[in-house]
Amino acid sequence: MKKTLSTLVLAAGVLGTAALPLTAAAGEISLRGEGTVNYTPDSARLQFTASAEHERPEKASEQVAEAMKQWRRAIRPYRDELKDYSDANLTLYTRRLPVRDNNEKQETRAVASQTVSFTIADLELLNPLIDQAQKIGLQYHLGPQQFFHSDDAELEKQALARAIQDARERCQFVASQLEQRCGEVVSLSVDGGRRPVTMMRAEASSGGDAVSSIGPREINASVSATFELD
Repeated sequence: MKKTLSTLVLAAGVLGTAALPLTAAAGEISLRGEGTVNYTPDSARLQFTASAEHERPEKASEQVAEAMKQWRRAIRPYRDELKDYSDANLTLYTRRLPVRDNNEKQETRAVASQTVSFTIADLELLNPLIDQAQKIGLQYHLGPQQFFHSDDAELEKQALARAIQDARERCQFVASQLEQRCGEVVSLSVDGGRRPVTMMRAEASSGGDAVSSIGPREINASVSATFELD
């Protein structure tokens, strides 16, 4: 009798160790499911800024206005493809120049700037637009957060569907090991998605830096589910 009891205790311990990733109640099993969708961004949100500095505010504003005039002329071939376009606001402020000693007269400079912002749904336009901005002297920054997919919502749904399917398949596997069937869903909770940053590579060219490729991204979804065991 002691030998039989010891054997049962040992078997229970082995099963408990194997079931650490899961939690199970009588007739139920709880587990996680994960789903991933890989994609490449097809759109970008861009900003370019014209800025100038001068002793006189009107001169700084004139320099910015000239840069914007050149920009608008340069993008005429692409203008219809620039969505949510905005370049209307001019910012003007005064900054103080640093002084070396207290006897030096404090000087100021007027700083004018104007920012262009828009969205493109064709990344083939990216390098031509960058090239025009560089020729005019506009300032810009390209970061991973500026690139996205035009149908992000659908990609998130696909990742979630795969996570739910993964949870169902895991349940079916565990149930088969117990010589039972995976039944109805008792409860289901959805965890937030995760988007690793875009891997963007740039290579030097005669016109400056050109974006050679936009690397892949992925959307991950996970769920926590409890199923009945039949």
